[in-house]
Amino acid sequence: MELTDADLVELAAKARRIVAANSYLTLATVDADGHPWVSPVYFTPDGSGRFLWVSSPTARHSRNLAERPDVALVVFDSTVAIGRGEAVYVEAQARLVAEADLDRSTAVFASRSEELAGYTADEVRPPAELRLYEAVAAEASVLLRGADPRNAGGIDTRVVVRLD
Repeated sequence: MELTDADLVELAAKARRIVAANSYLTLATVDADGHPWVSPVYFTPDGSGRFLWVSSPTARHSRNLAERPDVALVVFDSTVAIGRGEAVYVEAQARLVAEADLDRSTAVFASRSEELAGYTADEVRPPAELRLYEAVAAEASVLLRGADPRNAGGIDTRVVVRLD
């Protein structure tokens, strides 16, 4: 399969649209013993392949990423009809947002929703019960459908795209 630069630009734009249109991602983590765990989290993208969310540091996924920062995540709309789904698949490194970036990142996180207007870094800074986390994409991809005329193989194929 040979995609043009224009195809790759189009697929990257599609990925950014999917991320912008959805509020939840599915976060996959693994604990120190190799046991997987998957959690849905409300997120805010910052437009550069970085995803922000708030969680308790005692949540299973938070404990897992403290041990193993390698995560996978997927953003998709679960309300569409069968065969109409589109998703963005991401391999990333996740961690607590550093104190030096907490004010700016909390403002970015809160900017996505009117419900979070006024949300501040003090709500995710110790001794508060929640923390702000980030996942920074190492690689993102979308599927090129088997029925797409650019896909001669006829089988859905993953295409790496840029989120920034």
